[in-house]
Amino acid sequence: MEDTQKITLFEQTPIPRAVAKLAVPTILSSLVMVLYNLADTYFVGMLGDPVQNAAVTLAAPVLLAFNAVNNLFGVGASSMMSRALGRKDYDTVYRSSAFGFYCAVVCGILFSLGCTLFRQPLLALLGADANTAAATDGYLLWTVLFGATPAILNVVMAYLVRSEGAALHASIGTMSGCALNIVLDPIFILPWGLNMGAAGAGLATFLSNCVACLYFFILLLVKRGRTYVCIRPRMFRPRKDIVTGVCGVGIPAAIQNLLNVTGMTILNNFTSAFGADAVAAMGITQKINMVPMYIAMGMSQGLMPLISYNYASGNVKRMKGALSFSAKISLSFLVLVSACYFIGADGLTRMFMNNETIVSYGAQFLRGFCLGLPFLSIDFLAVGVFQAAGMGRESFIFAILRKIVLEIPALYLLNLLFPLYGLAYAQLTAEVILAVAAVLVLRRLFKRLEAQQGAPKAA
Repeated sequence: MEDTQKITLFEQTPIPRAVAKLAVPTILSSLVMVLYNLADTYFVGMLGDPVQNAAVTLAAPVLLAFNAVNNLFGVGASSMMSRALGRKDYDTVYRSSAFGFYCAVVCGILFSLGCTLFRQPLLALLGADANTAAATDGYLLWTVLFGATPAILNVVMAYLVRSEGAALHASIGTMSGCALNIVLDPIFILPWGLNMGAAGAGLATFLSNCVACLYFFILLLVKRGRTYVCIRPRMFRPRKDIVTGVCGVGIPAAIQNLLNVTGMTILNNFTSAFGADAVAAMGITQKINMVPMYIAMGMSQGLMPLISYNYASGNVKRMKGALSFSAKISLSFLVLVSACYFIGADGLTRMFMNNETIVSYGAQFLRGFCLGLPFLSIDFLAVGVFQAAGMGRESFIFAILRKIVLEIPALYLLNLLFPLYGLAYAQLTAEVILAVAAVLVLRRLFKRLEAQQGAPKAA
């Protein structure tokens, strides 16, 4: 099957319009995802109980670990699909999507079983103590023990749908679940509703992920015969080239997220030594900082199908133009957001919990986090290009540099030199160095591609 409308988008649509069509829905869905993450923090914060707020923060590394599976099979399979589309190899497109889908289902089930069997050690590892263990366990019950599979599957399916250029449908699926979560949160969390506290936030998240999955299943049913996304069981016969292609990109992406979990766990454990107020403040500021972070991530993810397709089809000029345009937009926006966050850190923290101790902690944390945002946008775009082009080695090296070499050692050192407050500047330290490395590696990549392929094709 050849869809001329999708091919026109990838090959002929002017770059600003193509980037907008792919990236804007992805950014919007990312923003809605942040809003629903903020909704958990906001409505739990309305209880005025730092223990409940700390529970959501302490559980966050486990939910972040879902992204390891999301990236392994979502990023890996979608990159493989877009590159196969660029080569007009439609059988590989179908089989890559089926491989990503069924592997995500199996991993979600295994995730739930593993967390159920090792429930108590997991709570200790996350930094939960006698005060926060019960609330953290209640939140994990719904989000992980029951909710791992729908949480993973709805993200992976969004990646698969986005890989063929259907960014709007991918975003609608994601946003439908997020919107439901925002509606259900106050009903399940607050005293006038079910008064479940952090556990109520978990239940709302579980139900919203189920609804998002349902949307994607209905979409594939309605579009059968007109979509490259295939989840028919008979297409799940992994070929060596598909497994290596998906895993070559997906494994480095998964490792990056597992290292993010490690970094967040270390950060939370350091913070928990200063009490529940400090943990709550750290959680609030991390969620606030996620808004621009997810915008940068949405730009990178939205751009990936366009980069993948043109990389595989040999149109280096169009590939380079799309990246350059996206970098200018993303960097300009995040410089502005960083300045606003730095100036308004107190007010932003107070919006979530009007507690002077938490506001004092949170303002200091947010000022440290926001300084790294402009550099983060460059790093996200660079890694997005590596993933889109199937450059697993470069993705892996950047993941190791970001956490193992730079950020985690910086957490230890800065906490030693500036207890608690230094933790917020570890990300900045890592991202500045990575941004420089990203520019250098991308310049070498495009010089090599242009040398290999001769004069670039016209956009």
